[in-house]
Amino acid sequence: MARVSPARLAELRTCFGDRMQENVPLSGYTAARIGGPADLLIFARKADELVQAAHKLWQMEVPFILLGGGSNVLVSDRGVRGAVIINHARLVKFDSQSARPTVRAESGVTPNDIAQRAARLGLAGFEWAASIPGSLGGALYGNAGAFGGDIAGNLLTVEVYHRQHGRQTWPVEKMEYSYRSSLLKRDHPPVVLLSAELALKHADPQAIQAKMEQFSARRRTNQPPGASMGSMFKNPPDDKAGRLLEAAGLKGKSIGNATISTQHANFFINTGQAKAADMRALIALAQQAVLEQFGIKLELEVECIGEW
Repeated sequence: MARVSPARLAELRTCFGDRMQENVPLSGYTAARIGGPADLLIFARKADELVQAAHKLWQMEVPFILLGGGSNVLVSDRGVRGAVIINHARLVKFDSQSARPTVRAESGVTPNDIAQRAARLGLAGFEWAASIPGSLGGALYGNAGAFGGDIAGNLLTVEVYHRQHGRQTWPVEKMEYSYRSSLLKRDHPPVVLLSAELALKHADPQAIQAKMEQFSARRRTNQPPGASMGSMFKNPPDDKAGRLLEAAGLKGKSIGNATISTQHANFFINTGQAKAADMRALIALAQQAVLEQFGIKLELEVECIGEW
């Protein structure tokens, strides 16, 4: 894909000013600390700035992607042509007084932040999201979940900005959620996620906090520290990807500085200056080993983006 032309680049500099940077390594914006340079990096601090950035880039036919917390993505060593919008839109508003309380949050906020703030208000139902990585936008996109809960179970409506139809509010049904997937992840319609309204419920703050601490402790016990993308593969029906990878003898396997965790085999760790190419080769090796030994093709939960 061609780089942004000088004429378009000049217009974008005028439009975004110091909110735009050029030729920036994405390793500083991904959870795995991996990724080559983006032609353009544009920072959005609120939903209106997400709309402005998307509108301008679509108008100028400059391709772009959104990054929030940078988890669940593997960015290529060659980087991303066009623009990357870094989503820092983090406004959160609770309706805590009604019989059916809700929260409306912009897509750049972390699910953990929502869960912690809800707990202090005595609002339950989102405890499962305590300490999960990434942004709300990423969670909405991939139907994130843990400990028996997921975004599909909380979501009431999502606000999007559509390339042809402008700002729209979608009911949860329109997201067509399935396990770790959604309409957006499967079909990639031309929309940008702006915010979401989530259902909560009243409960005792101490009980909510105790449950979140229990979940966080389990996460620390079961999931390795270090720079990773989160769970690498989706769990196949009636099995666990981590169990299959461990049974295939893959714990501790490395290519370069990309390593399969010895603590949990579904986590691939950047132990130094890992290259995306090494991580992708390790993914292919793991898929092949599991396929050969168990006849199961593991499907990526992580998305590979950029030029490969």
